[in-house]
Amino acid sequence: MTSAEDQARAFAVAAHGAQRYGEHPYAHHLDAVAEIARPFGESAVVAAYLHDTVEDTQATLDDIESRFGAHVAACVALLTDQPGANRQERKARTYAKLAQVCGVLESALVVKAADRLANVRACVRDGNTRLLGVYRGEHGAFRRAAHRQDLCEPLWSELDTLLA
Repeated sequence: MTSAEDQARAFAVAAHGAQRYGEHPYAHHLDAVAEIARPFGESAVVAAYLHDTVEDTQATLDDIESRFGAHVAACVALLTDQPGANRQERKARTYAKLAQVCGVLESALVVKAADRLANVRACVRDGNTRLLGVYRGEHGAFRRAAHRQDLCEPLWSELDTLLA
């Protein structure tokens, strides 16, 4: 890991504190997302470690920007679910935001795909058919919003296969 990756991991693990990812410490999920994002470069790995901090902890976008820069903060902002009364409303608003992403911020879409792939792999591994069904139901809308041709096709190919 690079120094920036180490710093992002340490910040995220501290921010998530005692949160759990199923039966695992939350770092288990962060490490899985970062590993999937690794082939796409350091900024993708840094954003992968930080992707849930604003949504699930007391960390703010200002905290992220001051420590990791404007680009990473902008990516984390895109990766943070929009508010809504329920999952369906939150995801619809978030997907609408993702559908507008272009240019250098498309690295956030790589992290979003890596996050979803890590979640789906965990569902398959753990036999969590309920959540896997949720991801299957959302896959079409998620793909329309977050997929960009030639951006991270191996991730999308695996997602498509696992959610078929």
